[in-house]
Amino acid sequence: MKQVNPPLRLIRSQFLTCMATRTVATEVIAPTRWSVESTIRFKFKAMQHSCRIVLIFAIGCLFIARPSTNATDDKPKGHELAVSTGKQFPELKPFDELMEAFVRDNEIPGASLAVAKDGRLVYARGFGYADVEQQQPVRPNSLFRIASISKTFTSVATLQLIEQGKLGLDTPVFGLLPHKPHLANGDKVDPRLGQVTIAHLLRHQGGWDRKVTIDPLFHAIEIASVLGKQPPATHDDVIRFMMGWPLDFDPGERYVYSNLGYCLLGRVIEQITGRSYGDYMVKDFLNPIGIVSMCLGKTLLHDRAKNEVKYYPKGELLGIAVTGDAVGSKVSWPYGAWSIESFDSLGGWIASAPDLVRFGSAVDRFEETSILKKKTVEAMFERPAKGHFGNDEKGKPDATYYACGWSVRPRKDGKANRWHTGALSGTSTILVLRHDGLCWAALFNTNQTLDEKRPCKKIDPLIHKAADAVTNWPSHDLFAE
Repeated sequence: MKQVNPPLRLIRSQFLTCMATRTVATEVIAPTRWSVESTIRFKFKAMQHSCRIVLIFAIGCLFIARPSTNATDDKPKGHELAVSTGKQFPELKPFDELMEAFVRDNEIPGASLAVAKDGRLVYARGFGYADVEQQQPVRPNSLFRIASISKTFTSVATLQLIEQGKLGLDTPVFGLLPHKPHLANGDKVDPRLGQVTIAHLLRHQGGWDRKVTIDPLFHAIEIASVLGKQPPATHDDVIRFMMGWPLDFDPGERYVYSNLGYCLLGRVIEQITGRSYGDYMVKDFLNPIGIVSMCLGKTLLHDRAKNEVKYYPKGELLGIAVTGDAVGSKVSWPYGAWSIESFDSLGGWIASAPDLVRFGSAVDRFEETSILKKKTVEAMFERPAKGHFGNDEKGKPDATYYACGWSVRPRKDGKANRWHTGALSGTSTILVLRHDGLCWAALFNTNQTLDEKRPCKKIDPLIHKAADAVTNWPSHDLFAE
């Protein structure tokens, strides 16, 4: 899968010729701020008129959640066992067999799986290597970039602030923020920005279509140049820049997955609480539900956190550095081709599989944990009134829809499966809340299987099958250890 399509390569190439140097992080010099912006806009407008080019940002697009479906067979190809860590339980052998075969047969460097039953952590194991070169195995507490699963945390935190009466689902977003739009000569702010609400952002209905224009979180060099700053562009820079561009559709009219929307929600949390997003989330959101190891990730390899895995990209291996000491040069995609620091609320967290399961179980068992009230949970999982991935073009309800930070698949018995996935170069993740009290998270330190599929997508039905094969769930709780 191509990481950057030809038109964006051309734009980036044109931009890099304006830099004082390609190989070191020095001052970025552009002929004029407007010439770079005009080049970007011209390319995208030409694509709009032709209607033949679809922008695909594989490195940039935090993977849209996919349906959690019934299982299919995955037969092991050999007898070699992958290295594994964590406690084993005979009753849960189907999970061991699945993970050992999946890691081996798909040439996965490292993986972690955690499973909870009715709020109890019953399974937490690591498979393969956190660091292949150093032969360091993945352990149950190994930390992975969770990519877009970060959005579920931001969603629940936002809904908590709504419960506290500090804002509402219908609150206009840009009335809360202090950002001043960056406007090119003669441009005006799109008046529809004033119509964008908290609910629109939570449901990816804010009005931005990254296939029509761009996903700005992955244009850190270009945006920094337009603003006359040194790269990478921060999330505040991205917001200012995009406030100067027109929306692609009326807010609330349809669903289009938007990283920018969840970037904005992070800034809303900061404005409401008066604190940085990371500080508030750790101290007031994560710690109260017992999560102490999660933190915001760092882009560069030398800043890797304690217990964090190393990431091994597949597909295109190199991208243009937007941060670090080699801005403009080619680097490994996971370590400089984008700035994870600017992803915070949309895709910046690192966590262990048990961390995700603890959070998921808290949401699933909200009446016990009080993470949210019943009315709020119902609103969080409610089907949106408009837009594909909620209701199709003819008004018929889709089998699966995106609610407020979660994908939802309703069942005929009134229950539902809820989940979110995440993907970046070198990362693939999934968190599932199943209808029967099961909650699991699977994390991988690569982005493709041997047959070029996303590990989170390929393993999803197989975990369902393994869970169905368990006939006697143990009574222990690894959370208590």
